[in-house]
Amino acid sequence: MPHILIVEDETIIRSALRRLLERNQYQVSEAGSVQEAQERFSIPSFDLIVSDLRLPGAPGTELIKLGQGKPVLIMTSYASLRSAVDSMKMGAVDYIAKPFDHDEMLQAVSRILRDRQTLQSMQAERAATAKAVIGDKSGPDNSNGEIGIIGSCPPMQDMYSKIRKVAPTDSNVLIQGESGTGKELVARALHNLSRRAKAPMISVNCAAIPESLIESELFGHEKGAFTGASAGRAGLVEAADGGTLFLDEIGELPLEAQARLLRVLQEGEIRRVGSVQSQKVDVRLIAATHRDLKSLAKVGQFREDLYYRLHVIALKLPALRERGADVNEIANAFLARQSLKAGRNDLRFAPDAEHAIRHYSWPGNVRELENAVERAVILCESPDISAELLGIDIELSDLDVNEFIGLAPQTSGSSSSTAGEPTEDLSLEDYFQHFVLEHQDHMTETELARKLGVSRKCLWERRQRLGIPRRKTGVASET
Repeated sequence: MPHILIVEDETIIRSALRRLLERNQYQVSEAGSVQEAQERFSIPSFDLIVSDLRLPGAPGTELIKLGQGKPVLIMTSYASLRSAVDSMKMGAVDYIAKPFDHDEMLQAVSRILRDRQTLQSMQAERAATAKAVIGDKSGPDNSNGEIGIIGSCPPMQDMYSKIRKVAPTDSNVLIQGESGTGKELVARALHNLSRRAKAPMISVNCAAIPESLIESELFGHEKGAFTGASAGRAGLVEAADGGTLFLDEIGELPLEAQARLLRVLQEGEIRRVGSVQSQKVDVRLIAATHRDLKSLAKVGQFREDLYYRLHVIALKLPALRERGADVNEIANAFLARQSLKAGRNDLRFAPDAEHAIRHYSWPGNVRELENAVERAVILCESPDISAELLGIDIELSDLDVNEFIGLAPQTSGSSSSTAGEPTEDLSLEDYFQHFVLEHQDHMTETELARKLGVSRKCLWERRQRLGIPRRKTGVASET
């Protein structure tokens, strides 16, 4: 029976929630504050913690750290997106606004416990089925728990060796590699093997935050610093104090924010937007990018002094196509995970699928492979997963470019498509570049992505990788 801890200072709400959960076969303990919970219970022993956000003494988010990885569901009557986002950034597994109805609470609790059980099963399954995961096999503790990345090819063995050497230090690390290669997994391994492992690792995708908000999000702001700043707020760098700050796609960070970040690295201090006071922070920075920062620095698009600060240790992740037999090992791990989620234990890759997985170039890397396996498991009606279900066509050593860009099939012997675009001797990336340049003046980004059969995020990533900037004029901007 799952054991749930309720931390709520309002006795009526706490008692009502306890009765609700006990009627639905949950074991429940309760406390009126974080301090009381600490004094009475071993907080990590619970399966789930349900806490009010605003409590006497310390906020409910303190239980995220005290729970040592146990899921924390935050409830609050201050039902604002800001408080929800802040709680989630600090590690809350979910957020529920008061007043809530009984069904809403029960559904949230059931889903969180179910997801946690699934995650634990997936981790056990992967540990049991994944082999040759990390370098030295002579040690008794080689169990994938140390680094948690699948693969045994020489480039990855070298990567594991560097991770072990670099992780215990406080040196800044720059992780380079194509989109979808697993750069955040490397960052997580560096954090987990460091002396900061018990402190938070805050992950930020610099490309996902609007340029006008990036400085406030990273460094915080004071009340009245700008329109809409009705209260002061800590930034993500402060949230990472004592731990690790992971900045993904750091090449997209605006120059103004780069200058502030440089001060963090040089002086170990930050100043909130609108403040004249600085404060000390102890943060280890790990950055990642698929772009050539040195080249960007030469043309003034990235600060050269920041580049050299970041480039203390550089780790280069190989593309999936460069990892040999690792691709089949990773595919089998994904198959085990997706089979578990689907409640099936009879699925396997047919010989043509194994061949296709090994010889396809995987331009989207590990992320594309994971999506292909998930799709195949969902659609598969027999135990054998075919190459067709994976959506792989290796006859062209890449995707079927005609299908990818939505062109009509070629007739035998023709050298161009019905759309008048060349289709011979061009790679997928050539087709992508040709199609985007041809149609971006009269298509929105959503229409381009739909026609290409990819997400808008994938379209953005490919634009960045191929150096095709989005036009500032042309079709109407999208909301």
